[in-house]
Amino acid sequence: MNYKNLIGQLPKIGIRPVIDGRLDGVRESLEESTMNMARIAADFLEKNLRHADGSKVECVISDSCIGGVAEAAASADKFSREGVGLSLTVTPCWCYGSETIDMDPMIPKAIWGFNGTERPGAVYLAAALAGHNQKGLPAFGIYGRDVQDSDDTSIPADVQEKLLLFGKAGLAVATMKGKSYLSMGAVSMGIAGSIIDPNFFESYLGMRCENIDMTEFSRRIEHEIYDKEEYKKAFAWTKAKCKEGKDYNPENRQKSRAELDKDWEFVVKMALIGRDLMIGNPKLKALGYGEEALGRNAISGGFQGQRQWTDHLPNGDFMEAILTSSFDWNGIRQPFMLATENDSLNGISMLFGHLLTGAAQIFSDVRTYWSPEAVKRVTGYELKGDAANGFIHLINSGASALDGTGEQTINGKPAMKPWWNITESEADKCLENTTWGPGMLEYFRGGGYSSTFKTKGEMPVTMCRINIVKGIGPVLQIAEGKTIELPEDVHNTINERTNPTWPTTWFVPNLTGKGPFKDVYSVMSNWGANHGAFTYGHIGADLITLAAMLRIPVNMHNVPEEKIFRPSAWASFGMDPESSDYRACSTYKALYE
Repeated sequence: MNYKNLIGQLPKIGIRPVIDGRLDGVRESLEESTMNMARIAADFLEKNLRHADGSKVECVISDSCIGGVAEAAASADKFSREGVGLSLTVTPCWCYGSETIDMDPMIPKAIWGFNGTERPGAVYLAAALAGHNQKGLPAFGIYGRDVQDSDDTSIPADVQEKLLLFGKAGLAVATMKGKSYLSMGAVSMGIAGSIIDPNFFESYLGMRCENIDMTEFSRRIEHEIYDKEEYKKAFAWTKAKCKEGKDYNPENRQKSRAELDKDWEFVVKMALIGRDLMIGNPKLKALGYGEEALGRNAISGGFQGQRQWTDHLPNGDFMEAILTSSFDWNGIRQPFMLATENDSLNGISMLFGHLLTGAAQIFSDVRTYWSPEAVKRVTGYELKGDAANGFIHLINSGASALDGTGEQTINGKPAMKPWWNITESEADKCLENTTWGPGMLEYFRGGGYSSTFKTKGEMPVTMCRINIVKGIGPVLQIAEGKTIELPEDVHNTINERTNPTWPTTWFVPNLTGKGPFKDVYSVMSNWGANHGAFTYGHIGADLITLAAMLRIPVNMHNVPEEKIFRPSAWASFGMDPESSDYRACSTYKALYE
């Protein structure tokens, strides 16, 4: 089920077959092979990409091959009408460089020049990229390592990899454009990420910021501005599927059964209302609430909660955890990107991961680095294997999607799957392995419920985080690694030292032996904020490509150099790839600035 009805059509990929414009022999001999290359590219992309909402990706091919300015203009006009959000130029031959390139500065663009000796597609690629770079229109160059025969219609593996990197990142850029971030509340406990920076959203992402006060939740609950039939269904599902966990509050401070039951009713209503605030709900119009039915067209959002809300009313943990999961009382559905403590920068980090994978994202505190020595002292256990160099404790009370239990599987191993591939039995396993403990009143005076689970080990994951630095702007940090499991007694001993009602993930980053990835401690030490978002799989290369499109420099990553894919212009800013990334992003400035 997908009821995430965001306004705006899904972006399409435009395919531009470019050709040598000389008639009377040259162009005629190339028409069929050039257009066929466009069809092959379109077929590959449509078969291997999906939008984050599960929809099929559609490619639009120019009506004719492009041999010069007039046909380039006709192609641009068609793409504008068709809602193209990114363009891929393909050619097996020499063409007229700057006369045929895509000149739209807002659209991510790439050129695939066929590596064959019969016709110089690679020569055009170099000429066209030079034209892009001279005009300040960064483009990605795609060129296979090995020479192919002119009649070879296969796409080499290295070309496939670059096409998918470009396609996924470009679709993410185009999907965010025109959508909203919904700030529910304001700044939580002085957390910098919840100090909303409209310039970041508008200039870098093409998004707008919408703001509401948290009293809107109170108003809608008191005036029953929600679908009452759906509430009955949601509450019955919650009672049946969401197991209440241990109450860790001192006995003299624990709420009564009646108070706990009332909190359950309250937090389920919060979940319904939070969703309606983000995307609207047409059923509210029939209740006489036409304005509320519209929503805010929010592709991402955050709930402040602490402390003004949580000192008085049940916390938003249930709302955040359920909405960010890939399932609820309506079945399997697209997860929402909703940040704890209104940390908008982590909310957008979650959004990046979701748009690239279609899977739920996990919002976490980057809580503690546990060295082998500290673990030995506290538990008597000697770390070994993947954990031999220590690990990082990821834990947070709110938007940790239940997908993070690792109870879904890919090839028999723990996973977090794209939401459309999840089965009902996998959703049930995630719920079965989660408990909901009453909120600890020293943190949440108003009560509520927090999810508790332990992430399974052996999952490849990527953690990322956007930070804003004065004088630089936004920067992105990336850490690929894996989840691990500890012996049960070791887990319990360490976990009980902090808030045991929150979900725990033990994370080990991949180490490179240098810089911030010299060791696990250095990763923790160089992390730029108290929060991070992680997704299933190693998608660091995808994130780097996406960041380059948005002109956000990457200040920290452990992605192998051979996997990094940035626009060709980046090579002109120096031989050190990370320094050149900073200089290129500074030169080209934010995509929408």
